[in-house]
Amino acid sequence: MANPNLQSSESQGMNTENNSGHLADPATSLYGARILQAPVELVWRVWTDPEHVARWWGPEGFTNTISRMDVEPGGHWQLVMHGPDGTDYKNHSVFVDIETHKRIVFDHVSGPVFRATIEFQDLGRTTEIRWTMQFKSPEQLREVINVFKADIGLQQNLDKMSLYLSELMRASA
Repeated sequence: MANPNLQSSESQGMNTENNSGHLADPATSLYGARILQAPVELVWRVWTDPEHVARWWGPEGFTNTISRMDVEPGGHWQLVMHGPDGTDYKNHSVFVDIETHKRIVFDHVSGPVFRATIEFQDLGRTTEIRWTMQFKSPEQLREVINVFKADIGLQQNLDKMSLYLSELMRASA
């Protein structure tokens, strides 16, 4: 069943805004949004602290080893995602724009190449997150959906982050 919080812009005809306020090309982007049951300060920390990121990042069954995560413009993020079948997936990204509690933009420079924009909206005790992955072409978008299941992976990232935040909120109550 399709999740209304996650959409392939290409298949849904969605318009999403990128970090400069311009509409992302719906033929080349994936988009997911969620209301998280945690304040923006905690959501931000879970996104920017490598110890937290390692706990929720990636599709179901994956674990992570983060060797570098410099959350600042020009900073590098290097991690290895360990698949449930034992396959390691090396990832390298470069942060482009960081606005504390508002926005993270990074370029995933190891294949597949894309730009991710994650926007945080402070709603008081909750936070809305909007996550766009902009690919270079409609063909690349179709490839990452068909080969890497990026649409499902984005949904699972949102699911795992939401669950992890719920665990942190319960532990601090």
